[in-house]
Order: sequence, then C-alpha cells, then structure tokens
Amino acid sequence: MPVSMYSVSVPVFMQHLNGLSAVLDKAAAHAAARKIKEEDLLAMRLAPDMFPLLRQVRAATDHAINGAGRPAGKELPKFANDETTIAQLKDRIAKTIAFLKTVTPAELDGTEAKAISITFPNGNVREFTGQSLLLGNSLPNFYFHATTAYDILRGCGLEIGKRDFMGTPPA
Repeated sequence: MPVSMYSVSVPVFMQHLNGLSAVLDKAAAHAAARKIKEEDLLAMRLAPDMFPLLRQVRAATDHAINGAGRPAGKELPKFANDETTIAQLKDRIAKTIAFLKTVTPAELDGTEAKAISITFPNGNVREFTGQSLLLGNSLPNFYFHATTAYDILRGCGLEIGKRDFMGTPPA
C-alpha cells in the first residue's frame, strides 16, 4: 500500500511546529527569568558558520510551507523575514500551521510525479517531482532546522527534552 503524500507531511509538519512553538514559550520564560535579552537568545547558533536560532525557525517554517504547498499547487504565503522577537516567531509558526490546515489530502495525494521547478534566491533553478521535493528536500531540511533550533535552546540551558521537540502527535 502506498504512503500518502499528505499523511507523511502535513500532520508531521504541524506536530513539530506546535512542539517548536511550545519550546519557544519555554525560551521566552527562560530568557525572562535569567534576564537574558531575547535578541541575544535569538542570535545564538551552534557554530559560527551556522544560522542563528532566528533563521533556524524561519527555515523550518519555509520548508513546511514549500513541502506541502508546492506539490498541492497552493499559493504560498510570503513572510517579510523581519521577525526580531520570540512572539513574532511564534506568530510565523501559527501562520504556517494555518496555511498547512488549508492543504487537503485530495490536493497533495497523487502529486508524487508532479514536475516542480524552484528558482532559488541566488537564481539557481532546481527541478523536482512532488515526491522528491517532499521526501528528499523539504522533510529533511525541516527536521534539520527544527532540530537545530531545539539544540541551540538546549545548549543555552533550557530544560527541554525529546517530548518537547516531538510535540503532540496527531490523533
């Protein structure tokens, strides 16, 4: 039996985005309790050549939107990428989840062979199928950025664990 493009994407993205949002709540409380400036926390990174926490969250939302929205043929939401606070990042996550809720199984299932061309900001064009975009690009990148955001916060001393990262699985 084939696996549904919808079932391996939209519920998974929403589960982990909800987990990331809850982790950001804990980050805000952590920063406030320790008198850490939010902008300092959002600028933290695992290594000098890696994106800071702020960009990790943005990237996770972007990959969720692209992974579900492009194969489904949806108009993708556009963000200004000007978030500077945890509250603004949580709003971005909420908007991403709201968008994901508009993607239906009927729109996404059956798009495995759909041709998708993406022009990146640097002008490079990359060709995908719906399945290669979702399984070979969007999901791995989503997990990478969501995990890295979690790891940055864990490294900053937040008392979070795997359950926080996982969020609440769909029913």
